[in-house]
Amino acid sequence: MIIDSVPPQDLYITADLHRRIPRVTDYLGEKLALQDIGGQMLDHPEQVLPRLVERAMQMTGATSAGISAFEPQEGTPGIFRWRDLYGDLACFEGATTPRNYSPCGVCLDRFEPTLTRRPERYYSWIADAGVVCPEVLLVPLYVAHGQPLGTLWVVSEKEGQFDSGHARIMRELASFAGIALAVLQNQQQLQDALAHQELVSREMEHRVNNVFFVIDAMIHVGKRTATSTPEFADTLSGRLQALAAAHALVRRGFGLEPPGSQRPAATLHELVDAIFKPYATANQSRRTVNGKDFDLNGRAITSLALVFHELATNAAKYGALSAEAGHVSLSWEAQGETLAIQWLEEGGPPITATPAHEGFGSTLLRNTLIRQLGGNFVTHWREAGLTVEISLPLMRLTNCS
Repeated sequence: MIIDSVPPQDLYITADLHRRIPRVTDYLGEKLALQDIGGQMLDHPEQVLPRLVERAMQMTGATSAGISAFEPQEGTPGIFRWRDLYGDLACFEGATTPRNYSPCGVCLDRFEPTLTRRPERYYSWIADAGVVCPEVLLVPLYVAHGQPLGTLWVVSEKEGQFDSGHARIMRELASFAGIALAVLQNQQQLQDALAHQELVSREMEHRVNNVFFVIDAMIHVGKRTATSTPEFADTLSGRLQALAAAHALVRRGFGLEPPGSQRPAATLHELVDAIFKPYATANQSRRTVNGKDFDLNGRAITSLALVFHELATNAAKYGALSAEAGHVSLSWEAQGETLAIQWLEEGGPPITATPAHEGFGSTLLRNTLIRQLGGNFVTHWREAGLTVEISLPLMRLTNCS
């Protein structure tokens, strides 16, 4: 078949539709059909559209009928998806057609019943499917005067099949179909929202339990290493503030994103900035942060916040940040499926010996980096300053926890 490059003048013959006088009018049959569809909407709303399409085919004498539901797509005009098909074209259930290159799109643009004659002459996707459509009658689906939701259409086996009476019937059926389609879409959105809310509730419970576990560990281990109550209180307060900063990053958009959204909790640079903020001075050159930024999940934020806070606190008390000329460098890079992190201090008080006993800071690093994140770390007590080399599996940092 040769496809016309421009629309044939007799492609759309809606004017002929209005001139055709109804051959037979079965008002009782129409009334009973509408009552049946109304009952379906109350008792079995999921069956409304299939029943309505079937009725449309029967009441117009068509050989095929179906619904083309409009699906917007970002950056494109969108598509139509065929659903609830009956008759000869039922095998195309679920197929998609372009919004701006189809009779359905023309019908929505005109926002009125539309009759087209042998559309395969112009629309190549119809001809490519091997489909012949002597006439197609389409009506827009909408709720009141809102945005159209798609089209309801019927296909004849011969030209001259559809008349003005069929257009009236199709308009009445379309009013039911539009309401039913909107109800089904709203139900799906409600189900998605409820499922998302349940996920949020479980995730929040999980995070709260984790926070309580971490706090309990900090209290029990910290009280054994503290030399005085004020020291214990100050140390615990600082660590709780680090947890609060991490929690603020996690909570920033937590639970407020629509279902299906993959918005990250925060990035690694955002976390480092939050932890370093209490140690900010006019001379920002005392710290250097290098590394490609990437998204973190909630569990990684909480764990890394404690690690970086512990290192920064020790540097401020005993290391590079306690001296005017001191400098801290934090860098990281991805090496395959591992993230290599280096904490490097220089210019602080010289280190003359490796600590004889492991303090809570080292215990916290071990528990957090090894047990919680599945990584490892090595400390180097250089005379010029402390160096900590950390390796962590990237999947534990970026996957949803």
